Amino acid sequence: MAFLDAEQGVEADDPHIKVSRLPALPKPLDPIVAGLFENTRKRGGHILNLHKVSGHAPKLTSAKRPFTYALRNDCDVPRLYRELAICRSAINVECDYELHHHHPLALQAGLTQVQFNALRHWSAKPELFDAKQKSVLAFVDEMTLQKGAVTEATFQELARHFSPQDIIEIAYNATSYYASGLFMKALAIEPDAPHKKAAPGKF
Repeated sequence: MAFLDAEQGVEADDPHIKVSRLPALPKPLDPIVAGLFENTRKRGGHILNLHKVSGHAPKLTSAKRPFTYALRNDCDVPRLYRELAICRSAINVECDYELHHHHPLALQAGLTQVQFNALRHWSAKPELFDAKQKSVLAFVDEMTLQKGAVTEATFQELARHFSPQDIIEIAYNATSYYASGLFMKALAIEPDAPHKKAAPGKF
């Protein structure tokens, strides 16, 4: 079922609307893209502008979907730390689109609104975050802002709190969403209608 966007006066779930620097998806939808959209709806998500843009490359988008699904559903490190890494990466890459969609997911994972509000300048308010959270934030900052040049001290503090598998999961979440932020900005993907949400995944 399509959703009506009152501000635009259009069906916001219509996949054939231009939402970026690229043209709208052609009609009819590629069968691969149609299947991906249906899967997204079944998992409780809306068809986002990001999906409409990436749908221009059906095979690549289909190949990427299992990895994105695994980031949401198949990691052992608690969702809180993954969302912390994602949101801080979105801030560092200056991608409001990504941060907007992960705001409710971060809160659902256990981050407080006060903590979320402080994420842009977290080092100025260290008392709002515990040692594990700060180790993730410091690691993500050095990884994304220093081109991967993470200091030994920062890494050892992270390793004090997390297993090797946890660290890999945190790193994959941070770098994958940093890359997604670059993708979204370069293609000038427009903000989604306020009611549209990403598929939540497992908490």
